[in-house]
Amino acid sequence: MSQWVRTIVFCAAILPAYGQTSSSKFQPGTITAVTAHQNAAGESAAAGARYDVSVKVGNTIYTVLYTPPNGANGVEYSVGFDLLVSVTSDTLTFNSKLSGTTVVPILSRKTLPEQSILDPSKAPSQYFSMKQQHLSETLDLSEDQQAKIKPFLEQETGDVGQILGNPVLSRKDKLYRWEKIVQSSDEKIKQFLSQTQLAKLQDLRKEQKQELKKLIAEAKAGNQT
Repeated sequence: MSQWVRTIVFCAAILPAYGQTSSSKFQPGTITAVTAHQNAAGESAAAGARYDVSVKVGNTIYTVLYTPPNGANGVEYSVGFDLLVSVTSDTLTFNSKLSGTTVVPILSRKTLPEQSILDPSKAPSQYFSMKQQHLSETLDLSEDQQAKIKPFLEQETGDVGQILGNPVLSRKDKLYRWEKIVQSSDEKIKQFLSQTQLAKLQDLRKEQKQELKKLIAEAKAGNQT
């Protein structure tokens, strides 16, 4: 089963795993911890406070060394903050209102177990981020294309959020309705795709449709037992 369909299954009340490897492209991250940096033996003391900031990206937590500009200390209160980051072998890049594009060194990284569960409280925002990244990587979208389809993905996220948060709907109904929403969204974004990208999208949907049929059959069987 593809990572993307597993994500939808999670939102429909199953708990799948979701893993994500780092890349040079910007991707969603969440600040999970902030502590004052302690200088190691032989490490020169820098002017002003520095912080060890842990950022969770996919199933990896990166601890980076951050030096606030102009002595600002807002980072101390940023645990839980979502941001877009770009990760390389030894640096992490993000955009800041205070310092603009900021590159910080990675002090350490920790890979979480493969069964890392998505946070239900952040399901809508994670749905949007993951859908956007999924299409961008699968179809090799340009920045201009991403900007043009963003409003339609946001609408899709809102529509999906309504059905996934509806306790009256069964899991089977949620999967059925999700498929219809995605079909409607695809119709709106295909005008911005090249023929090659459109062909990739159609192949992707064929694969997902087969997986959804299996999931719906399983849900139907489960309701009968």
